[in-house]
Amino acid sequence: MASMYQISVSVYIRRLDGLAGCLKKAQAHYAEKKYDETSLMKQRLFPDMYPFARQVQVATDHARASAALLAGLEPPTYEADEKTIAELIARVERSVAYLNTFKPEQIDGSEGKTITVKRGGADMSFSGLDLLLHSSMSNFYFHTTTAYAILRSNGVPLIKRDFSGPA
Repeated sequence: MASMYQISVSVYIRRLDGLAGCLKKAQAHYAEKKYDETSLMKQRLFPDMYPFARQVQVATDHARASAALLAGLEPPTYEADEKTIAELIARVERSVAYLNTFKPEQIDGSEGKTITVKRGGADMSFSGLDLLLHSSMSNFYFHTTTAYAILRSNGVPLIKRDFSGPA
């Protein structure tokens, strides 16, 4: 049976490693084609959706916050001021480094723990498992998938395996 650590931190690390790989391919693609990468940072799938840079920022925020909350820690915040692909890569790698500081014993057993978070100015309480499966993980996948889709829609030569991360 999988543990809370395995279905949270391990998943976040693998997917963020995949996202970093996608960003590196985007960086190489934009350099090779001599495209202005600042245009990518502002790309959206639809006008009312977050731009590319924000998709990456929010995905990393969800991963870090989820792990911290499950471990009973205050989630770290990072400024959302990246302007280049290299800066987004650094954000993802810094988030992975943070996630790598967690040990299974900090997360395992948190499935029934009550966790209260602020959303829209109101307190919302979740069990650890509900927070992970019905809030954090779904938001994480939404934003990583949207970032991948924006890269693909802008011609970055990616395949599904790039999204999945290293095996």
